[in-house]
Amino acid sequence: MGYLNNAVITVDAILTTKGRELLAKNDGSFRITQFALADDEIDYTLYNPTHPSGSAYYGEAIENMPLLEAFPDQMQIMKYKLTTLPRGTAKLPVIDLGYAAITLKQGAQLAITPQTLNYLGNTQTFETSGYSATIGDVRLFSQFNGSGIQSDAALSQNATSTQTIGTSVSSTVIGTQINLTATTINTLFGSQTQLRTTLTVTGLDSGARLTIPVTITQNQTT
Repeated sequence: MGYLNNAVITVDAILTTKGRELLAKNDGSFRITQFALADDEIDYTLYNPTHPSGSAYYGEAIENMPLLEAFPDQMQIMKYKLTTLPRGTAKLPVIDLGYAAITLKQGAQLAITPQTLNYLGNTQTFETSGYSATIGDVRLFSQFNGSGIQSDAALSQNATSTQTIGTSVSSTVIGTQINLTATTINTLFGSQTQLRTTLTVTGLDSGARLTIPVTITQNQTT
């Protein structure tokens, strides 16, 4: 990781680890259909409306901040996407999953219906385009899929969310409901009794994002 020279305009385009994974499949699952903008590096508390040199310098500290080079970890880059909200919005939308953390025993099932709070004047708590959900290690689940959205993007994304036995890879699905079934494969645990990963849910309309820990507990035999 490094810094870009902010004195010039630079377009630094790379594939994330997930993008490389989809490209390597060579099955058509790698398709760039949308883009987003984010401001992860920006500290807006540096905006200084009392700058002695006047209004042209209020944002000087922000404008001089270094920008990070693009890096391939999709779980760490572009966490704070830019979004358009109605004028006068006082609170940013936040994701509510009903869980601060998830713990499942082997073979246990769970259906999560995300909600978005502070969204559209509190008159609606779901997002029309649904939610993307990314599990950090899909090996920990025999089922991981999204339902409730029938768009081409959602159907294509959900079709690639297959279980992987060998390498630890992430998987992303789209829906208004996220369905999980914990793995029953004992060999994944090795000498451990628990396996841990994360679940990241992002509102596709609001840009709100939430990451929670997920723990799979091995069934003990006597």
